[in-house]
Amino acid sequence: MVWFTCLTVFLLSALVEGAEKKEGDDEWVHLPNKCEVCKFVSIEMKSAFEETGKTKEVIERNYCFLDGNKGAPPIKYVKSDIRFIEVVENVCQRLSGYNLHKEREGSNRFAKGMSETFSTLHGLVHKGVKVVMDIPYELWNETSAEVADLKKQCDVMVEKYEEVIEEWYKGRKERRR
Repeated sequence: MVWFTCLTVFLLSALVEGAEKKEGDDEWVHLPNKCEVCKFVSIEMKSAFEETGKTKEVIERNYCFLDGNKGAPPIKYVKSDIRFIEVVENVCQRLSGYNLHKEREGSNRFAKGMSETFSTLHGLVHKGVKVVMDIPYELWNETSAEVADLKKQCDVMVEKYEEVIEEWYKGRKERRR
């Protein structure tokens, strides 16, 4: 837990200058700022590492094609670089599972699951009530501009700070040995 806090604090301190409201945000669309993006990158990385940390899988490294000698001993997936690569490559895709909850403020407006507003509206439609909105019913479950931007900013952030994240991970791995 402490290591994720350290990573989050480091990334947040590097991003604070860009956290102000973006120009072009209007009353209806409030794109995520860098602090919000960093928060969800950290949350999803932590979650992904916890999920992948439960496996007992082993990666075999004893391939002896040419010389017939026994190769390197197997390595636990949990301690492998493959695990790190998979987590980093998939962390932003995990944000696609988020929805915008307009009834909430700050970073809490991004959460998994359907918002209370849309849950209520879907309930009304299923009961036969005619709901008239500016958004067609077919688009109610589509990814919002804010969530799409959250994922886009995540991709940029992870790429920009990939070396920092990798150094943090390798340092953490060294301390666990």
